[in-house]
Amino acid sequence: MGASDTSSPSKSADMAQSEEVFVGSIDQGTTSSRFLIFDKQGEPVAVHQEEFRQIYPNPGWHEHDPNEIVTSVENCIEGALKIFEKDGHKKESIKAVGITNQRETTVCWDIKSGEPLYNAIVWTDTRTAALARELKAREGSDKLQDICGLPISTYPSVTKLLWLLRNEEKVRKAYEAGNLAFGTIDAWLIYKLNGGPKNNVFVSDPTNASRTMFMDIHSLKYSDKTIDFFSYEFDLRKVHMPEIVRSADEKAFGKLTSGVLSGFPITGCLGDQSAALVGQKGFEPGHAKNTYGTGCFLLYNVGTKPVISTHGLLATVAYNFDGKPVYALEGSIAVAGSGVKFLMNNLGFSSQSHKISELAETVSDNGGLVFVTAFSGLFAPYWIDDAQGTMFGLSHHTERGHIARATLEAVCYQTKAILDAMEKDSGHKLSELRVDGGMSNSELCMQTQADLVSIPIVRPKMRETTALGAAIAAGFASGVWKTFDELKEVNTAGQTTFQPKMSAKDSAKMFKKWERAVSMCKGWVAEEEKEEGDEQAAKELSEESKKEGQVAASL
Repeated sequence: MGASDTSSPSKSADMAQSEEVFVGSIDQGTTSSRFLIFDKQGEPVAVHQEEFRQIYPNPGWHEHDPNEIVTSVENCIEGALKIFEKDGHKKESIKAVGITNQRETTVCWDIKSGEPLYNAIVWTDTRTAALARELKAREGSDKLQDICGLPISTYPSVTKLLWLLRNEEKVRKAYEAGNLAFGTIDAWLIYKLNGGPKNNVFVSDPTNASRTMFMDIHSLKYSDKTIDFFSYEFDLRKVHMPEIVRSADEKAFGKLTSGVLSGFPITGCLGDQSAALVGQKGFEPGHAKNTYGTGCFLLYNVGTKPVISTHGLLATVAYNFDGKPVYALEGSIAVAGSGVKFLMNNLGFSSQSHKISELAETVSDNGGLVFVTAFSGLFAPYWIDDAQGTMFGLSHHTERGHIARATLEAVCYQTKAILDAMEKDSGHKLSELRVDGGMSNSELCMQTQADLVSIPIVRPKMRETTALGAAIAAGFASGVWKTFDELKEVNTAGQTTFQPKMSAKDSAKMFKKWERAVSMCKGWVAEEEKEEGDEQAAKELSEESKKEGQVAASL
């Protein structure tokens, strides 16, 4: 082979290297943060993950340290870049960074100092159950869902903000001084990654803003009507809220101001469940995905007009890339992977999550056991704030395998209930359901899901779809991809399809038992709070009687 021949592969390699294009993705979840770097074919080439503390001050309370979240993200960027560069890639080939994040989790900070005023209250937190009931009892509460797409519950950010204003002195003082900033995790992260108060990049995209109850889902602007409704105790117009911008934007999200990617633009942002729908390429009406993460979230693309549910679902924004928003119906399940973690951490079943699925496979069925995993009440389509986790059907026959199996089945039952509600709201039955998230790794769980919903379950080989969705948003804004057609072949090879195997009769029988269990797990929290309220009222009455007696005696 001549000299001219040996030089051409080297030139081709150099050219290929110079033409490499990558997009970074910050995936800020409930239990960990990650940074992934995707190539133009949608394949992750580097990833770094870091868990952070889960803070549980009281039963039903769930908090995060907001500064710890930011630090974990910065550490993940650094860690992934080391892997990326070690593999021979240049960081200059990363064209943009996208963000996806846990939704509803609420942060309050001082707009002048940029410092948080309290821990972030996590989306799973149920301390606001009594407040939610109080708000539901107010005149006009039944009209809010038509505006913002959400019912009043412990889930949206608004109840968390009101609780903080009522109960935390630092938050109230900042409010009174006119310095209170409120945002979901995307707004907090973008603000801090852009240097905080120095640059004051304070924005949120519609997929996140729609989870607060403050945004009009039709106009994608803050709603005077909802803000007025919730301002009965505090004037929420005095609170600094982020500007609502498109999910893909070349300039609105600013740029990283420190670390190894300092100066690199942030051009995309999507709440985690919308990001998963985008990552599953659910761009057409009728496409649906279910993400089995800490919680479980099923999104169904309904097109360019929101569908306000009459069957217990949420209306949300799927994405807004070009100023023409696309909407989704959503069913949210509070406990999915966290149910598996409960068996691991609280009951000592195993130290590895995949072992729970293996344990469930040691028994042929659930042994008559039904586990309603209502650790944070029940979300869609039930919306029962006063439910608590309850096991039905325990007997001498019950083994650890039955409990493991019933824990996996609880997620599948709730998914079935959501799909039934979606069929009623949309008038269409799904032909298939695309899945991702940690629990989708369980063959038993996915087969059970297919059996219960009686449609095929399609699981992609590469299941980092949430992070991929954020990368796609950033990539559209920065010109890496220009049309949805370019993404058609992304992440299609090696997918697994689970076909239903159970008879419709047996499936219906199992689901009927679940529905009966749900009806029996209500009222625990409400009854307890009523008893506490009665005791407090009796105590106050007794004190008042004593005072009256003392006054009478002095006379």
